[in-house]
Amino acid sequence: MKQLTATGDYIYTYAYTNDEKDLCQLEMRSFFENDTSDKIIKNRVAIDPSRSPFIKERIELFFEGETLQDILEQSAKVDMVDATFKVIFLKINGLSEQDQVDFSGKRDVERQIGSAITGEADVHNPDVIFGLIPFEGRWYFGRYLQSEPVWFKHMKKPREYSTALSTRVARAVANIAVPETQGVKAIDPCCGIGTVLVEALSMGIDIVGRDINPLVVEGSRENIAHFGLTGEVALGPIADVEATYDVAIIDMPYNLYTHATPADQLAILKDAFPFTEKLLVVTIETMDHMVEAAGFVVIDRCIAKKGLFLREILVCRKAV
Repeated sequence: MKQLTATGDYIYTYAYTNDEKDLCQLEMRSFFENDTSDKIIKNRVAIDPSRSPFIKERIELFFEGETLQDILEQSAKVDMVDATFKVIFLKINGLSEQDQVDFSGKRDVERQIGSAITGEADVHNPDVIFGLIPFEGRWYFGRYLQSEPVWFKHMKKPREYSTALSTRVARAVANIAVPETQGVKAIDPCCGIGTVLVEALSMGIDIVGRDINPLVVEGSRENIAHFGLTGEVALGPIADVEATYDVAIIDMPYNLYTHATPADQLAILKDAFPFTEKLLVVTIETMDHMVEAAGFVVIDRCIAKKGLFLREILVCRKAV
């Protein structure tokens, strides 16, 4: 394929339930610094779609136009040389009426674009997949990449807790805490059975774990190894953390075995203050007052729902 020049923009499509909307939007804000109620967003930030449990697809944009004819004219300049290709008209719920095209219309557009491109089409096993979508009154074309539900493979763990975060929530939490992975050191100092650790490590995040309970430390290590990952999980209280980190993720202990009293919770937050600038707290109770008492401020938040069970996710920074 002759080199196509990317514009630097990307379009992402999303899929989430009503219960997940608030969490998904916080993840969007973490990645892109803005969110939308539509299940599609255009941004210059490049994110591997498989990182998010909510992103379905990504198009790396090559060109755009006001009309389909504009896209056809630009597609005619594409020469695949020896590479085979396929064109997909993205299916997305939530597009405005002006952007909607019915099924037969989509297949017809795919054929038109495919015919304009110089090269051999292969609908079953192409070397390159192109994506096409109308959005906000314009047409966009680029390289298509589908998300792989990596989190789904992590649902069945050797060691599990009934109160542990779901893999989807844990993956979103890791992304909210560490949207940009390069050069960022993270810690989960109350890691429990390692649900967040597994998701973070599988995305290449530099994270270590820790817990005061020897049974869950053992379980966390087993879960990490089970998925072929490598990560450090230390035994000990959060108060003994000596290294410094860019971000800490704390899922407040609240199950039958490690229930923390309000005094314990405040102590955990205060113990985090010396070693991190950014703190992400997952809690079933309102604790803004504790966060402030520990020296942090809440800069963003969401509610993660699972039926009637609610968790608050607080993104915090050290108070100036």
